[in-house]
Amino acid sequence: MQQGSLKAWQASSHFAGANAAYIEELYEAYLDDPNAVSEEWQAIFAELPSQGVGTDVAHSRIRDYFRATALDSNRSKTTTVDPEVTEKQVRVLQLINAFRFRGHQNANLDPLGLWQREPVAELDLAHHGLTEDDLGREFNTGSYALGNGTMKLGELFNSLKATYCGPIGAEYMHITSTEEKRWLQQRLEPVMGQGSYDADTKKRILAGLNAAEGLEKYLGAKFPGAKRFSLEGGDAMIPMMRELIYRAGDQGAKEVVVGMAHRGRLNMLVNILGKKPGDLFDEFAGKHDEALGSGDVKYHQGFSSDFATPGGNVHLALAFNPSHLEIVSPVVMGSVRARMDRRNCETGKLVMPITIHGDSAITGQGIVQETFNMSQTRGFKVGGAIRIVVNNQVGFTTSNPEDTRSTEYCTDIAKMVQAPVLHVNADDPEAVAFVAQLAVDFRYEFGRDVVIDLICYRRHGHNEADEPNATQPLMYQKIKKHPTPRKIYADRLIEQGVMNAEEVTEQINTYREQLDQGECVVPEWRTMTEHSVDWTPYLGHDWDESWDSQVGLDKLKALATSICEVPESHKLQSRVAKIYKDREAMAAGDKPLDWGMAETLAYATLLDSGYRVRLTGQDSGRGTFFHRHAVLHNQDNATTYMPLRHLGEHQGPIEIFDSVLSEAAVLAFEYGYATAEPSGLTMWEAQFGDFANGAQVVIDQFLSSGEQKWGRLCGLTLLLPHGYEGQGPEHSSARLERFLQLCADHNMQVVVPSTPAQVYHMLRRQVVRPMRRPLVVMSPKSLLRHPMAVSSLEELALGDFQNVIGELDELDPAKVDRVVFCSGKVYFELLEKRRREELTNVALIRIEQLYPFPHAEMAQVLEAYQHVKEFVWCQEEPQNQGAWYCSQHHFWQAIPAGANLTYAGREASAAPACGYVSVHNKQQQALVNAALGLN
Repeated sequence: MQQGSLKAWQASSHFAGANAAYIEELYEAYLDDPNAVSEEWQAIFAELPSQGVGTDVAHSRIRDYFRATALDSNRSKTTTVDPEVTEKQVRVLQLINAFRFRGHQNANLDPLGLWQREPVAELDLAHHGLTEDDLGREFNTGSYALGNGTMKLGELFNSLKATYCGPIGAEYMHITSTEEKRWLQQRLEPVMGQGSYDADTKKRILAGLNAAEGLEKYLGAKFPGAKRFSLEGGDAMIPMMRELIYRAGDQGAKEVVVGMAHRGRLNMLVNILGKKPGDLFDEFAGKHDEALGSGDVKYHQGFSSDFATPGGNVHLALAFNPSHLEIVSPVVMGSVRARMDRRNCETGKLVMPITIHGDSAITGQGIVQETFNMSQTRGFKVGGAIRIVVNNQVGFTTSNPEDTRSTEYCTDIAKMVQAPVLHVNADDPEAVAFVAQLAVDFRYEFGRDVVIDLICYRRHGHNEADEPNATQPLMYQKIKKHPTPRKIYADRLIEQGVMNAEEVTEQINTYREQLDQGECVVPEWRTMTEHSVDWTPYLGHDWDESWDSQVGLDKLKALATSICEVPESHKLQSRVAKIYKDREAMAAGDKPLDWGMAETLAYATLLDSGYRVRLTGQDSGRGTFFHRHAVLHNQDNATTYMPLRHLGEHQGPIEIFDSVLSEAAVLAFEYGYATAEPSGLTMWEAQFGDFANGAQVVIDQFLSSGEQKWGRLCGLTLLLPHGYEGQGPEHSSARLERFLQLCADHNMQVVVPSTPAQVYHMLRRQVVRPMRRPLVVMSPKSLLRHPMAVSSLEELALGDFQNVIGELDELDPAKVDRVVFCSGKVYFELLEKRRREELTNVALIRIEQLYPFPHAEMAQVLEAYQHVKEFVWCQEEPQNQGAWYCSQHHFWQAIPAGANLTYAGREASAAPACGYVSVHNKQQQALVNAALGLN
């Protein structure tokens, strides 16, 4: 509508005072979403006086503007409207909106009553110019979901307080989606934020509280002083979990995957997942599985079981977890995504994740932000997660909450993804149950995260040996006198006549007897009829088992042709088009294969055999160094095309996603994925190898030690670009030494492939061989296009991965008096230099797999050099880095007795590489000369 038309509308009946409430509603909808109103109203509202948008959606200037235009346009009409009535009506709508925005700030959320919060003025009638005389008046309630559109102010005010200022504080008006806000209002307001439960449900809730408290007291008495990280004070988490699982079963979930830290974990294991108390008692007594290697403490252990719900059995999986807080959250998301993919479930309806956080950890650990950030991206979405904060208002031992965060709530981080936050008083278990059901329903309705802030307390210290009074004297004086959640709710049910005192006592005694017997205490527990993944084929294998990954030459040629086929309508960028033109020549046998072609052929052969392939990382679609181009972008529009998805009708699925700009959360996600999907090739690629530094916790706590601690197999592959080309300290080293330092017990494989054929066989070996352990690859940069780093189709068809590659030139072994060991691109520099100098006395041996060290293959290669006394390890990295310190004992073991082993490489350095090209070149020349004995 044009500016001139506004006057005509002002003069019409639309601006009559009686329509003020209607216009206010339209304006509220307009602020939520301009497209929610007609174009005519959009034009009018756009021309209204400008002001900021806060909690007061109506705004006085807008209201006054409506009043003025209504009065001006109706002065000549006989019908008059009392301006005070119009004013009051607008104020009532503002009151409703104020409770929706800020009611949670006046809610009864703290079980201990320690919170000292200033009253919210906007929640007071007087703030809105409303008086006791107005309480009996009928007002239009706009979009308020209780009643029939009108209510007496007194009734409205009481219902608003009950809905938004009771034991639930609903925080959702930060969400931009009007649909989601209206949905929440429709669920909260008609029932005034309260669930209605029959006697059986109430008894079930009390049974959950009784189990939570009963286990903790039993453990405290049986194993005094032992660490168990008690749930006491947050007991409501147990009935909450039961309601979450019940509701998920009603929604059709087949699996629920849970990630949590140590607080309350033992309670969760026994009272939800059905771990036998007797087994837990054995762990307290020090008994353990001899076959598990190092093992781990009891409050890090995972578990899986089946849980019966009215909607069907739900498989529960509790992820294994280290003490590094929050890092398990993206692991859970990856596991859920793998389970979704296995079930061909794109929406997440069949698999639901639940992550449980601490109040200090969720706001203090950056991995939380990374995980939230991934939640709606194509490569990492899981249809929403239920995120529970066990908010004991202390964190760990912090004495002042102001030291733990800079936000009002610990859950404010969730607003970045516009997740609704449901704060709830943990001493009101029915409110907790209501919130649990609401959260699950929201997740299933909108496929988005939802946060439950379970506000409770911690009855003991950080652990049972801690003395909390030292830093929290006033809080713990209050806690000492405060009845337990079970006692509070039991008294409530007795008062309601739902149960009598004898029944309550019987419930307590029955649970204790079950603990004495040591058998499962979860009535919904069921024997698992099938495992989500059958790991049997992958157990008991070692890295040196024989395997056959060969694909016939004819099949290779056919696949090589297929991966080069691009529709004519899909216009390629000129450089990409040339790469594909070259690949066509490679497929025809007219050119040797480069790295990108061999790597793509590895994926093609696996897909052709029905395996799943998944690759994520920054720039993974094209490759950081422009070599892969598995995802082709049409230059005329935004469409993409993946030749690897068009190999044949029965091929396996492939997913290649450019990840969010994160290392820790993405690598953790892929670890979780690989532990739930052993039958495919799962890869994470760092943009540069040293970026893996940002995910060191995942590497240390999961990848390198997960099997030893928890018996968890994982076949994840890490592609870490590594090589010294004068690019400076930041983009040269993938920190090979750190991975080698973590190697023991054949826990992972560390390889440095140097040819396209090697990467082809390496990737195929990782899947075709039934062993499932992490593969860490020092992948190349300059070798991607090195004229000597090429292979033939025949090498792919007839060969296999060589852990050691011996001398390739025709040297007379009898004339060799010096043998140089090396890995990676330095080999080609050594080879070129040796050829230029026409040296015939120096043999070059490439060690392609540094761990597990290939002693048998080394012995075979060195058979011809038993007379040699001078052996050299040559590396590009500084002496204190690379393989020298971590692997030289393997080199010494390999060389003949009496021979000497020396080092050729850069001097020890605090930085991985120098930042000056001229210095780099001088260093590189010196180490090559030293290795060849040319100094």
